[in-house]
Amino acid sequence: MYVWMRLLRVAVTRKRRGPYRLGDEGRLAFRCLPTDVDMNIHLNNARYMMMADLGRIDIFLRSGLISTARQRGWAPLLGGLQTAYVREVRLWQRFEVVSTIETWHGTQIIGQHRFVLADGRVAAMILTTGGVYDHRNRRFVEVDEVMALLGQEAAPRPPTEEEKTFMASHQGLRARAKILS
Repeated sequence: MYVWMRLLRVAVTRKRRGPYRLGDEGRLAFRCLPTDVDMNIHLNNARYMMMADLGRIDIFLRSGLISTARQRGWAPLLGGLQTAYVREVRLWQRFEVVSTIETWHGTQIIGQHRFVLADGRVAAMILTTGGVYDHRNRRFVEVDEVMALLGQEAAPRPPTEEEKTFMASHQGLRARAKILS
């Protein structure tokens, strides 16, 4: 139930954080609760993913993507992610999830979520790839088209070597999963 309460809080407070523009950081503050921990009494891996979801939803709501997507029969979809854990987030500890749109290529959007402790150190980082799916036409939408509809005029920066490696790895794993299904 508390997951839904966190989502409701993100939705209700989005106007206070203002519109999201490319290059901005979305920042959401949390405290590690007893329902977030595993047997090591630190934030469990599933909660990292859920809180990264909240960071993405915050960006989607504040950028206008959700309303634009619904009007067109589109849906933002997560394609995959890679996580690096650096430090623990302990029970009752405060932290922020700092979410950004890093770049895009074709139909793939690269996002990043940093889990930042109160002292500024990064506890974990999640790199994501996703896209916007057009249900009516059964295709992923070119990200340039999505950005134009959202009034975002910035061009994507070239992907870093890490992002290129991540995209290639994701595409390879996705292809393998399709073969096995």
